[in-house]
Amino acid sequence: MAESSRITARVRADARRNRERVLVAARAVFAEHGIDAPMATVARRAGVGVATLYRHFPTRDALVGAAFAQQMETCGRALTEALAAPDPWQGFQQLVETVCALQREERGFQAAFVAAFPESTSEHAQSRQRAERDFTTLVRRAQASGALRADFHPSDLAVVLLAHCGLVAALPDDSAASRRLVAYLLQSFRTDTANKPLPPPTALTLRSLPIATDSPQGQQPPRA
Repeated sequence: MAESSRITARVRADARRNRERVLVAARAVFAEHGIDAPMATVARRAGVGVATLYRHFPTRDALVGAAFAQQMETCGRALTEALAAPDPWQGFQQLVETVCALQREERGFQAAFVAAFPESTSEHAQSRQRAERDFTTLVRRAQASGALRADFHPSDLAVVLLAHCGLVAALPDDSAASRRLVAYLLQSFRTDTANKPLPPPTALTLRSLPIATDSPQGQQPPRA
């Protein structure tokens, strides 16, 4: 009995390690190739068989959800705290900064968040709908306080995240550019005149923009 218990414990420990390896690999693969990357690619990166991957995560939705569960919980907690904040604008600002920080720190998360996050179950759909309702409530409160411009629409958050997503994808290691863009956007949402200092500027220049070109015969476009 004792030997059997030790074997069972060892099997369970191996299963836990395999599951964690799959999740770590999934986050890396999704960051590099997007959340539509082949499941087999994730299995190879994790060093496990495809059957092992599917035993833990029978669907892509299950894998994506598990890979970014912690980040989604952080977003949900940030939204709850934003609604509870005495100052609606401060709550709004902290929420935007938190979500953008997650985009910056976990590049695979941005695709899972900005794209249609798995809604193959009623639980996922209800969770998204509840988040949208809560964010709309936060927007209305911030507008009623006079801090958030009246023409801000809840859908503008998607525009913010898409813009920031593009910046992070192009400049994954430039946190200064990320923070500055977020500060610019937040100031543009205020009803009063922008008067707060921005974060320090990035070292990026027009000559160093990471823009791919389709110039004929591989020629570089003329420098400005």
